[in-house]
Amino acid sequence: MKILLVSANTLKVPYPVYPIGLDHVAASIPARHRVRIEDLNVLEDIGGLADSLRKFEPELIGISLRNIDNTDTTDPVGFIGGYRRVMEAVRQVSTAPVVLGGSGFTLFPRRVLAELGADFGIVGEGERLNGLIDALEAGRNPSGLPGIILPDTEEIPFPSPWTGECKPRPANQGTHLSWYLKHSAMLNLQTKRGCPFRCIYCTYPLIEGHNLRLVAPGDAAATALALEAAGARYLYITDSSFNADIGHSLEVARAFKKAGLTIPWGAFFTPLTLPDGYFETLAEAGLKHVEFGTDSLSDAVLRFYKKPFTVEQVVAAHEAALAAGRHVAHYFLLGGPGETPQTLDETLGHTDKLRKTVLFLFCGMRIYPHTALFHQCAEKGHLAPETDLLEPVFYHGGTIDDEAIRRRVVEKAAGRVNWVIGAGGEATAATLDRMYEKGFSGPLWEYLIR
Repeated sequence: MKILLVSANTLKVPYPVYPIGLDHVAASIPARHRVRIEDLNVLEDIGGLADSLRKFEPELIGISLRNIDNTDTTDPVGFIGGYRRVMEAVRQVSTAPVVLGGSGFTLFPRRVLAELGADFGIVGEGERLNGLIDALEAGRNPSGLPGIILPDTEEIPFPSPWTGECKPRPANQGTHLSWYLKHSAMLNLQTKRGCPFRCIYCTYPLIEGHNLRLVAPGDAAATALALEAAGARYLYITDSSFNADIGHSLEVARAFKKAGLTIPWGAFFTPLTLPDGYFETLAEAGLKHVEFGTDSLSDAVLRFYKKPFTVEQVVAAHEAALAAGRHVAHYFLLGGPGETPQTLDETLGHTDKLRKTVLFLFCGMRIYPHTALFHQCAEKGHLAPETDLLEPVFYHGGTIDDEAIRRRVVEKAAGRVNWVIGAGGEATAATLDRMYEKGFSGPLWEYLIR
């Protein structure tokens, strides 16, 4: 069977993200099938996708929807309209069945399947595509297969995490790889799936499950070397939290060092209490950027958000990373449950404890279905039953609104280049693109550190 996998993501703010999920899906498909990946970032317009469909003539088309919107309260943008245009282009030139998947689709499966008029959908991890392929080959009805939905599927429970081996894959050697090497030379890999934490707004546990499934450190290192050999000059680890399993993260770093990885890398971390020398071990293996999912510097708000750490732990983890000579950034998510003028003052005041860093501040908390935040809002009447969450909807239920938060943040950020509100917008993306053209690589926010 000829199978075309399409990455429909075109968001490049603050920088384009390599579609690693499709590499995992492609790697899981048996070799008897002919698989091709097309990336709309590379094709640049839908016309290029139509040309590819005509030439390849696929018998099955998989479209990955990475995001539903940009989660930005300042300039909220939904992506369904763009995805609809992709589907229209596909239908104009191909009669092959279309299956939707990806993290964005998983959050709104029935709604998006109907909105785009696709034939099938995959809820959860994309490797489940193989069950659908086998059923279609055998002429069987795929209804009832784990994670597979059809337009008439009534109940859509989240399936248990995919039970296949969690193993990374070297980058696909197609045209989309060369495009990302040109536009940042930053590639990515995954060393674990799942998230054990219980943050009220987070969708990771819905998509990947709460239990961690670990990639063997040696396999992660072999993949990292393959990506370096393919031309990557920087790696970003896409785990929900690299140190969610502290011991495993140390073993992965040691495997990187033992394998001889020479390019730098970065990851997202939770500011937990860490063993002495933790960041030094990672630094010796090439860690360059430490990004903390801090969210707030008010202990009261952290409890409301169900974060597994305190302000004291944030400061300690920050200092530990600095002591290892690493670049450090913190991501804040202001305006969720428990936020008040007083807790905002507390957070903004405590930022002075975070020296030599960059702060990314997001004002407003996006509500996604099935999260603890969603259920909390529904129970307290902050969310009407008929509310359509497919377009960006943000939490409103506290004693301070998003606009008031934004004004306070803008006032505090005045004259501080290391305070970035949101992802930085198109201007930041354009600046990064110019730096990439000059040969820079990586997220590059270290140039803002003050």
